[in-house]
Amino acid sequence: MALKEHRNLRIIANEMISMRFMLRTLAALALLLTTSPARSQIVDGSMDVHWNDGAEDCKASPQPPIQIHAYNPQTFILRENLCYTFEAPFIYLLAGSTKALLIDTGDVADPNQMPLAKTVMHLLGDGSRSPALLVVHTHRHLDHRAGDGQFAHLANVQVVGFDIDSVRRYYNFPDWPNGLAQIDLGDRTVDVIPTPGHNETEVSFFDRNTGLFFSGDFLMPARLLIDDTDADIDSAKRVAEFVNDRQVSFVLGGHIELDAAGETFPWGSQYHPKEHVLQMTKGDLLALPAAISSFNGFYTNTGKFILMNSMRILIAEAILAAAVLVSVTWILVAYIRRRRRARSLRAQTQT
Repeated sequence: MALKEHRNLRIIANEMISMRFMLRTLAALALLLTTSPARSQIVDGSMDVHWNDGAEDCKASPQPPIQIHAYNPQTFILRENLCYTFEAPFIYLLAGSTKALLIDTGDVADPNQMPLAKTVMHLLGDGSRSPALLVVHTHRHLDHRAGDGQFAHLANVQVVGFDIDSVRRYYNFPDWPNGLAQIDLGDRTVDVIPTPGHNETEVSFFDRNTGLFFSGDFLMPARLLIDDTDADIDSAKRVAEFVNDRQVSFVLGGHIELDAAGETFPWGSQYHPKEHVLQMTKGDLLALPAAISSFNGFYTNTGKFILMNSMRILIAEAILAAAVLVSVTWILVAYIRRRRRARSLRAQTQT
């Protein structure tokens, strides 16, 4: 009897050990699932929006300067109207519990024409309870920072410099363009990823709260202008590795230059009928390294990506124009000389 009781106790002990092991395993698995970037809880939002088309005749069709879309109650997408600037850049406002983040300030400096600061502060509450505001840029090009001056003297607002030294110093990138940085907005963390190639100061932002990836001019439904191909390839690989195991809701860039069929609107156009949607996908980010690797250095249209080096194209066009001018001049000079010789021969024949 005692032997049987001992055996039963051993069985119970073994079952308790097995149960304890199972509980530990389940706890570890739960911890992994809750901390993994791919499994973190994503706050939903809506991209159900039709962006203003601009107008064929802006003087005859007055437009509001800024269009606002609430992705969710803490995330806003602002667009400067095509009639005020053909660049029509997108600007993003993310609010946390202690701080708000404004990504880019657009292409129009004059607050009377483009009341960006007034609009942003109104969205944040315009009161003592509104969070501190941090203003950053995807890169230093003027169409992404022209509105900085509207925020320069506002209380509780910090504007980060747009030059490369300011970017590296603020985000603490000692080995640029390697590494990651984080911006803590209070219950909302935004990752900062160096993505030079379009411009040496380019950075992209990933909001862990919504899964939104803000790509500036690095990736957008538009012409992708590349200044440094090697840097752009490295950036694309860096981003692909970053998003690989993360849930990305949408990729939101700086401009739209394509129509719904993927054709480009003319440079400088202030009218975008049947415009392409703003949002792109995680798949587009993952496909970007191969697309950029196929870039010929001047112009490449591969799939949905239109890759250009505008400076090289301008130089090539200048060389071609010079060659045409030289050729036309040579032909004209040769023609004039032939006419002169012909007149000279006729004169000699007549005498």
